[in-house]
Amino acid sequence: MDTLATPPTGRPRGRRRLTTALTAACALGLVSAALAQAGPATAATTALVRVDQAGYLAGETKHGYVMSGAAFSGATFSVVNSAGTTVLTGSVGSTNLGSWNTGYPDVYPISFDSLTTPGTYHIVLGGSAAGSSPSFRITDSAGLYGKLVADGVTFFQTQRDGSDVVAGTLNRKAAHLNDATANVYAWPSFATGSDTITNSNLSKTGGPVDLSGGWYDAGDYLKFTHTQAFGDAMLFASERALGSAAPASLDAEAHYGEAWLNKAWNQSTKTLALQVGIGSGNSAGTFTGDHDLWRLPEKDDADTSSADRYAAAHRPVFNAASAGGAISPNLAGRTAAAFALAAQVDATANPAQAAAEYQAATSLYAQAKTSSPPSPLTTALPNDYYPESTWHDDMEFGGAEIALAAQKLGHDASPYLTQAATHANSYLTSDTGDTFNLYDTSALAHADLIRAITAAGNPSGLATTPAALTADLKRQVQAAASKAAADIFHAGGDYTDFDVNAHTFGFLTTEALYKQASGDATFDAFATGQRDWLLGANAWGTSFMIGEGSTFPHCPQHQVANLSGSLDGTGAVAVGAVVNGPNNTSQFSGGLGSYSTGMKACPSGGSDAFSAFSGHSSRYVDDVRSWQSSEPALDMTGAAIMGAAAQESLNATAPSSDFSVSLSPVSGSAKAGSAVSAAVSTAVTAGSAESVALSASGLPSGASASFSPSSVTSGGSSTLTITTGAATPAGTYAVTVTGTAATGSHTATYTLTVTAPSGGTCNPAWTATASYAPGDKVSYAGHNYTALYWSTGVTPGSAIAWNIWQDNGTC
Repeated sequence: MDTLATPPTGRPRGRRRLTTALTAACALGLVSAALAQAGPATAATTALVRVDQAGYLAGETKHGYVMSGAAFSGATFSVVNSAGTTVLTGSVGSTNLGSWNTGYPDVYPISFDSLTTPGTYHIVLGGSAAGSSPSFRITDSAGLYGKLVADGVTFFQTQRDGSDVVAGTLNRKAAHLNDATANVYAWPSFATGSDTITNSNLSKTGGPVDLSGGWYDAGDYLKFTHTQAFGDAMLFASERALGSAAPASLDAEAHYGEAWLNKAWNQSTKTLALQVGIGSGNSAGTFTGDHDLWRLPEKDDADTSSADRYAAAHRPVFNAASAGGAISPNLAGRTAAAFALAAQVDATANPAQAAAEYQAATSLYAQAKTSSPPSPLTTALPNDYYPESTWHDDMEFGGAEIALAAQKLGHDASPYLTQAATHANSYLTSDTGDTFNLYDTSALAHADLIRAITAAGNPSGLATTPAALTADLKRQVQAAASKAAADIFHAGGDYTDFDVNAHTFGFLTTEALYKQASGDATFDAFATGQRDWLLGANAWGTSFMIGEGSTFPHCPQHQVANLSGSLDGTGAVAVGAVVNGPNNTSQFSGGLGSYSTGMKACPSGGSDAFSAFSGHSSRYVDDVRSWQSSEPALDMTGAAIMGAAAQESLNATAPSSDFSVSLSPVSGSAKAGSAVSAAVSTAVTAGSAESVALSASGLPSGASASFSPSSVTSGGSSTLTITTGAATPAGTYAVTVTGTAATGSHTATYTLTVTAPSGGTCNPAWTATASYAPGDKVSYAGHNYTALYWSTGVTPGSAIAWNIWQDNGTC
């Protein structure tokens, strides 16, 4: 078969193909409007407008960018709705943000924050510049982020292996049913700097085992526990974050992935499967690997070629360690976290299943090799496919999720809190440096450990504290925000390295988690800017998530999409797939190479529509051969789902401003006829301070409440005074104090105990002439009395005994 150029041998952060043609495809088919945007400027007055093609939320910061071949001044812009009506005008920013490349030396900002009405719009330049943007929407959190979540889940459905596939628009069919009776083999040896196997044959060590089902890793058909565990954890964490707003497909897909992980982890033998399949064949040429073939997956079971025996018909299984042996802690920690997240999600509706998931999590967590872990850490075969260097984050992740699951299921969480905190402290002191993605799960681990510690009542003696964990979340966000502030398109990620899109979606997750933990909204605009960059407001003017916006990858290196999808962009595509994104220009130094046998050329003629936008040592290519930038994968799409879910949850549930109400003390006692006081404190919990009106309800009869002052600005305090009447009945009452503002109301409860007044009691014999109630004034023997309560019923004309209190305090 034809092979692609061999990639450079430097250590990448992300996946790479080391020797042969890789795996994926789709169609370019940029619509004419998008082609106009992608073409190089031909005149100084012609400019390109880059916007977030998926849209913006009504109340958030809204930015776009104008790319020009020459400097200009006095340019204007108009925002035009779908009916062709101009609804907003403004001036293009006069500050040149910097030179992107020689073709586009001038980049200017556009700001349209005041556009808040839901609808579809585009921007048209005027004055000294000419050009227009793709369309975009103004919508709510569910409409914007909810679509990203649902589409991301669609890609996971596309990646299904086994008998229970989802046909979808790409007409998926059942595949690799032979994985149900797969054999286990010893780890092969690989040539230095290559994924080529040096063994003449593979050595069988066991089997058969059932590893059918699960998800394909990327554009190929390999299955890795390392990436499946991360992807599944992202699905369950997203479902947990969204609650009732989660699409039904999210729960179904998360449990589909869990079912495969449950096969991969054999609790009875304490064996964890590492992967199914091999990437490339051997150096002797006696057998091929997955990356040596370009075909639909349903073809593999019937492939009778001896050379393809490991690549197709009888794919090998490799274990992470020997039966009962200690397992690389990064792998054990993240897989345990996936099981524990499943237990949290299922705890209420399906406690029996949650109990089984909890057992899977704890049994695997116990097998982690935290003393002298392997080097390199176990991820895949070869390790260079996913070269991970840290593991304390994964063990913190697993411990935190098990602790939360234990709390929901009524188990003792303290051992896992202790372990998670210990690993968190080790991460904080030795491993910090990355941000949330496949290789660093610390952000979600920190946030959930904070939740678990708080739920446990903040026990003392742990190796870390919520404050330290919150500070590290801020560090991660701040590092990316500082980089974004200096970037022309405000990108916080490194677009000259692998996995920039996964990292950038990770920023959305980390910002949301930090804001939830701290209440700090400082980085809201940063998070919005990262989403903008991912979905079109970048130098290339393309969304990096398939199906989002009008310009997105049409030729990913994805076999199913290439062979079953649309090659012109007008039909079926791999919706929801997130591609690797821009990469260092050095990664393309050998060219894109030839087409693999069976691969459909995409784009037609091999034209690189984005070549004019390479800049700052970064290049993006939408081509089926471009493994460097256009291959999608589970972990990248999982990061997108998690980031979108975290932001949707944050924006859907948190008002623009909010406050809290508290009392001190929370209870008090007063004799009837006297008063009691308490301090009412308010605090800003989100957004800005606002006016809060105070009121009280639930008072006993004869009592009243007053506030001084009666309203405060959130953050201020007032004094509550409850005055009881002489006839207020003795008893205990729950008085509700309510603070009401424009954004809503909050309450606090004051427990009031009323006792009878002290003093003498008189019981004069007297013939009642009428019915009387407690508190009624009566005269007797020249004195005025107030009846406190009746000792007997009152019948007019009867002689009765009253327990009364004389107004002057004597009996």
